[in-house]
Amino acid sequence: MNEFANKGEADRLGKRGSYRLGALGRQGVGRSEPPRAFQPSFARPAHRGSIPAWILAGLAATALIWWAATAGLWFMPFVIGLVTGIVIRWGGWRLRVSVPAVLVMTVGGWGLGLWIPALRGLPIGATGRTIAALAGLPASAVTGIAVTLAVSALQGLAGLWLGRAIAPRRARD
Repeated sequence: MNEFANKGEADRLGKRGSYRLGALGRQGVGRSEPPRAFQPSFARPAHRGSIPAWILAGLAATALIWWAATAGLWFMPFVIGLVTGIVIRWGGWRLRVSVPAVLVMTVGGWGLGLWIPALRGLPIGATGRTIAALAGLPASAVTGIAVTLAVSALQGLAGLWLGRAIAPRRARD
């Protein structure tokens, strides 16, 4: 017989309770604390800065995206999302507030950049139809404009993600 297994161990094989599963404790790993219970709070969140200042900053960012869209700076939604991601860490805002804010700023800015020239009589619809057809999408002005606004929104969300990733977290009190 092998020096590592004796006859008593061979006789126990296959019998109930012989394997002692669960009898060994964790080896080398300390016990983890149980998760903290959720405690709802009805107190107002502690945000830095006033609400009107944040709204004014959002309107300024929308205007900057509109200006950049008319100037041909197509990447400005990403830059605004990046700055927003960094600033909301400082301000203590959550994603459920910042994601809709970035979407409104980016889509609103590019929407203004497309809508105002259309009011002046420029062929925005025809350009959108041509771009959609060249992209292999249905040749419709609505499709071209919707894709443009969707790309703007995705750029803003990617910038928001990167800004939150590189910004240091606020210290908890």
